[in-house]
Amino acid sequence: MALHSSAPMRPTPVHLTSIKRPRVLLRPGPFRTSAISSALKARFVAKRTEATSVQQLQRPLVEYMSLPASQYSVLDAERIERVDENTFKCYVYRIKFFAFEVCPVLVVRVEEEPYGCCIRLLSCKLEGSPLVEAQNEKFSASMVNRISCNNYMGNLEMQQLTTDTAIEVTIEIPFAFQVMPVEVIESTGTQVLEQLLRIMLPRFLKQLVKDYQAWASGDTSRQPLGTGEL
Repeated sequence: MALHSSAPMRPTPVHLTSIKRPRVLLRPGPFRTSAISSALKARFVAKRTEATSVQQLQRPLVEYMSLPASQYSVLDAERIERVDENTFKCYVYRIKFFAFEVCPVLVVRVEEEPYGCCIRLLSCKLEGSPLVEAQNEKFSASMVNRISCNNYMGNLEMQQLTTDTAIEVTIEIPFAFQVMPVEVIESTGTQVLEQLLRIMLPRFLKQLVKDYQAWASGDTSRQPLGTGEL
């Protein structure tokens, strides 16, 4: 089995259509936190499922998916580092949020499950401009990515490989953005996450299939396959 790759070596920006800042004052509303903190917050949520069919080779896909994390290929050495047997550091592609470029750096843990695994986010750090990095103490994030395989419509020669991902980010809105409605900020942030998943998950599955084919043919080197490019 292999882990999704992500590290900022020749990063490729993910662009969204620019949004003009409306000249309105933000009114207090239900997005304000409790008395412990009066900071205004925005919440971004994105979910996506991708699947691909895989031709069974000499060694079955389910056996590949049952490999312990210690035998995972990192898929892409340009974007991932192994911390220990079950923990990995991932460098996500640079994404554009309004006028800022952000490169999230994730630390994830792999939990083995029947017919696959679950990748959970342990921590996330933002890299970029001083304003971007100043947000590192002002946001929280969670991510769960489940990867599994099963029979493809009863065809024993084909299997279906599926990745099911959910991401949630809550961030304190910087003062410079507080002239904007919270709904606009949340909509934009959610679009960024959704576009990132649309780009990365198909690439992830493609790399998994390629790694499975190498493993099934007898290649036990577990060498990375990616080059850091989208």
